[in-house]
Amino acid sequence: MNLELKGKVAIVGGGSQGIGFGIARTLAAEGANVVITARREEDLKRASRDIRELTGSEVTWIAADCRKAEDCERVASIVRADLGGIDVLVNNDGAPPVGPVLSFDDATWHRAVEQNLMYPVRMVRQVADSMRERGGGSILNITAISAIQPIRDLGLSVATWAGVIGYAKTLSMELAEFGINVNTICPGYIDTTRLRKVFAADDEPDETVRTRLLQDVPLGRVGTVDDIAGLAALLVSPRGAYITGTAIQVDGGLLRGVR
Repeated sequence: MNLELKGKVAIVGGGSQGIGFGIARTLAAEGANVVITARREEDLKRASRDIRELTGSEVTWIAADCRKAEDCERVASIVRADLGGIDVLVNNDGAPPVGPVLSFDDATWHRAVEQNLMYPVRMVRQVADSMRERGGGSILNITAISAIQPIRDLGLSVATWAGVIGYAKTLSMELAEFGINVNTICPGYIDTTRLRKVFAADDEPDETVRTRLLQDVPLGRVGTVDDIAGLAALLVSPRGAYITGTAIQVDGGLLRGVR
């Protein structure tokens, strides 16, 4: 299927690894002009080189800390100046610390809010005018299944990403008249470095971790980055333009609720 992304300008947060890298690679393969951001310059250089080798498309990178308002402004300003505008924004980053919610002080909570909630808020603020001027666009947030079905010890992520889902739903109504759709993907157990960091006990073998987690997944496997990236590409493409205000779980059936 041609997703009609050729020539579209896309900013992908956290594009140096994991889900962000997978989305950036998929968009580049579809012909989009992709700009990836992350904090570490060396990781960005490697990722842009890898995507170029895999897809034949050039990828621009900008080292930035999405938790800082000035970096969000700088990224959007550079992309507008260099590429003429912005059609797609994918808000994606790591996640705050794991542990019981009562164990975190105010400073830790503030950092989680800056990383998970204020980052999308600020980036959207920076790109919305460009999307309006171009006659439309697409905003996609990457959160986690825990924002819909809370998991113990992930309270920082649960609280802040649930806020993102609410924000995105409101935003989708306010930007619809400008042809801008806004959606959220909530990944389940995806095969990234964070999966072990969150769910593995000390020195627990990888296969033991997978076996334990898969007891709750009806499809019987851990998800891949491509499972997320394929849906992401559809949602930000013209083919997905009639989908807005949704929070879609990609979890192999892990979510138990009916909604």
